[in-house]
Amino acid sequence: MNSPLHRPVCELLGCRYPLALAGMGGVARAKLVSAVSRAGGFGFLGMVREPVARIRAEVAAVRAAGVERFGVNLIPAGTDPGLLKAQIEALIALAVPVVGLFWDLPAPLVGRLRAAGLRVVCQVGSVDEARAAEAAGADALIAQGVEAGGHVRGAQPLHALLGELVPAVSVPVLAAGGLADGVDVATVLALGAQGAVFGTALMATQESFAHDFHKQRLVTATAADTLLTEDFHINWPPGARVRVLANSVTRGERGDPYAGTRTVIGEEEGRPIYLFSTDSPLRSMSGDFEAMALYAGTGVGRIDTIVAAGERLARIVAEAEALLAVEANTAAEAASLSSPACFAAEADAQYMGEIGREELLAALDALLEAERAGARVALHTGKNAPAELAPLLRAIQHDEARWCALLTQSIQRLGGTPSRRTGDFYAKAMAIEDLPARLAFLNRGQRWVVRKLQALLPRVGDTQLQAGLGAMCAAHEANIARVAAALDG
Repeated sequence: MNSPLHRPVCELLGCRYPLALAGMGGVARAKLVSAVSRAGGFGFLGMVREPVARIRAEVAAVRAAGVERFGVNLIPAGTDPGLLKAQIEALIALAVPVVGLFWDLPAPLVGRLRAAGLRVVCQVGSVDEARAAEAAGADALIAQGVEAGGHVRGAQPLHALLGELVPAVSVPVLAAGGLADGVDVATVLALGAQGAVFGTALMATQESFAHDFHKQRLVTATAADTLLTEDFHINWPPGARVRVLANSVTRGERGDPYAGTRTVIGEEEGRPIYLFSTDSPLRSMSGDFEAMALYAGTGVGRIDTIVAAGERLARIVAEAEALLAVEANTAAEAASLSSPACFAAEADAQYMGEIGREELLAALDALLEAERAGARVALHTGKNAPAELAPLLRAIQHDEARWCALLTQSIQRLGGTPSRRTGDFYAKAMAIEDLPARLAFLNRGQRWVVRKLQALLPRVGDTQLQAGLGAMCAAHEANIARVAAALDG
């Protein structure tokens, strides 16, 4: 039986779940790809600038682990032309199932790979790039939001990019950038993507080839610790931004990145690692790791342990499946899920007057901003909450994210553009240092949402939307009761 996560892209790639390991250079090697694949996902080997001998060895290791469907990620713009030619010839000779490409996209290369029977997946950062990749023959796309760790191509938040990109192409789209858990998966699926790509979340695993120094920085970091910079530029085309964790380089403590001099700060199997290069710390390296490129996406704040890759993927799958199951049953169960308070004010629509499109869009946008704020409050409060409260706050954050997805999808179905704002509630709540007082304030925000929903529901003529909003109202009332009980306790 297929998982509720199953999408057509699973047939294209040959995986159970539409969850992919990003082809992180150096980090995504055979052990990590094999672990992700055995857990039902799809893995890309990160082989940018790697010698052909290593590509052959890594491909052989993946196949020796019993994995037949996998990909190899290359970056033509960051690779010497002679080496790139040898890499492509090797991938064709090896009959690698899928090739991933990123940055400047040579259309003839896509055609050559397709002609050889290989699938091609291109990562893009804009609608124009997506259309060009599809025209070149790409089988699928990865839409990369600005929240992504490592090299960032575009400048749009992921949800905004998906809203524009998915309707503009006919090939499957995977989403990438700041994703860390099953809530993220359910959200991008609601926004029209067929799957999700994980980088940071799978770098912080036992099988990844990242150095322990990098992994430990990931599990202690927050989203606010990441930033976009062009300081790490050696080995890459000029003007390329990367999202990394702040360090001595980004603080300007290591001098001018463009001064022209090269300083060796590490070594890997006889190869020098230069200050300001794009190399990130790997197990095979030694040197001054603190000054290297510590890649991380904005989802890093939700990664706080180093676990097996299969375990992390299983958690993501379980969370996403649970959310999708609730959404699938919302319409059928809305009447029983909704408490009397939600529909007590329901009146004849002709008497109340069915709400107009513009007024409805404004109401849904206001609720979306509030839900986004509530999700952030629950997330950041839960990180430092006592152990007995952390599960409650995590559950609320998941719930709020689920309703963000519902509201976003509903706004788009009405032909509107979802708001990108986070309501002012977030800043006000986080300014409250006392935890019980902040939780009480969180409940005030939940009650505001309930009141808005109670006023809106009788005027919504669309039965599908009414069912979803009714379930949302009931969930908020349940969370209000749970927080109140926790405060009483």
